[in-house]
Amino acid sequence: MTEDARLARHLPELIAIRRDIHAHPELGMEEARTSALVAAKLREWGLETHEGIGGPGVVATLRGKRPGQGAIGLRADMDALAMTEQTGLPHAAGNGAMHACGHDGHTAMLLGAARMLAEQPDFAGTVHFIFQPAEEGRGGAQAMLKDGLFERFPCDAVYGLHNMPGIPLGQFALKPGPMMAGAGRWVVTFKGRGGHGGNSPHLTEDLAVVQAGFVQALQGIVSRNVPALDSAVISVGYLAGGTRQALNVMPSEVTVGGTMRAFTPEIQALLETRIKAVAEHCAAMQGATAEVTLWWNAAPLHNHPRETEVMAGAARALPGASVDTSMRPVTGGEDFAFMLQAKPGAFIFMGNGEGQDLHTPLYDFNDAALPVGVTFWLNLVKQELGAA
Repeated sequence: MTEDARLARHLPELIAIRRDIHAHPELGMEEARTSALVAAKLREWGLETHEGIGGPGVVATLRGKRPGQGAIGLRADMDALAMTEQTGLPHAAGNGAMHACGHDGHTAMLLGAARMLAEQPDFAGTVHFIFQPAEEGRGGAQAMLKDGLFERFPCDAVYGLHNMPGIPLGQFALKPGPMMAGAGRWVVTFKGRGGHGGNSPHLTEDLAVVQAGFVQALQGIVSRNVPALDSAVISVGYLAGGTRQALNVMPSEVTVGGTMRAFTPEIQALLETRIKAVAEHCAAMQGATAEVTLWWNAAPLHNHPRETEVMAGAARALPGASVDTSMRPVTGGEDFAFMLQAKPGAFIFMGNGEGQDLHTPLYDFNDAALPVGVTFWLNLVKQELGAA
């Protein structure tokens, strides 16, 4: 039976698995059901399977039937987002979480590749299938690395992919070097004396004025502190202070939080220093104080040159595929970057067709992309490990 015929035979089950995962989304480090499903399928198909890697992470190992010492890792993420789904689909989630980024599809595609290769392991070396928890800001890649991912499952190179709505099926995009930004978060809590907003505002440190000045001043960091030929983003995503039931009470505490993005360690450090300094300065002008917390969920993602070309070659081997190897970097973050700091490798965007953008309540992974992704992974193994 041809590879295409075998994949067509397995596709209905892969779609069912993908929709089952979609209907039961779990947040990062809470993927108990998802990881149990993944592990059960891998064992059913005869793969050596290890659970509990960095929490709910799963790694399956498959050795080719031809002699070879090479080993590669293929990674998919499993977690969902804290969003309420509004698609109205039969497999829509109803538990307040949602697969709005397509990790259900990533998991299903890698499962499909594992099954296909387990049926015909005609390659030389070893493939480790890495199913990672908690990509969406909860430290899943770091947790797996801390748990000895590459010591327990040695890899010469590691690869990851992400679906991209708006790019037609069969189109891929990547680049060597910096491709995605380091993604960080920050929270500033301003504190002062609360008070009566009508009778005695002069006796308070007006935290509304402090936070307003701080939000305005933040915009000057990128425009005036970051060199003009570098890139950075600072955005506010959270404001909290006072209560709607007491509009005449000036709050004694106001919290502002947001995200920051940068492509180099130098700009990462600059953003940290300037956000802290601006917060403390704005607070001091009103006699208030500022408590600043900053952290990075993902390092800047840098693709290694050789492995970038390997991924591009695997994509080009798909019938009718096109590959952009000079895409513009994006300021989205991806914690696979930490794995690329530990091992050579690359990351690629795979077209998911027209449809809703990522991280919206109307998004659903396009099941027509499943066979494309499975075949892409098979091509990559052929290219790296000499499969026939």
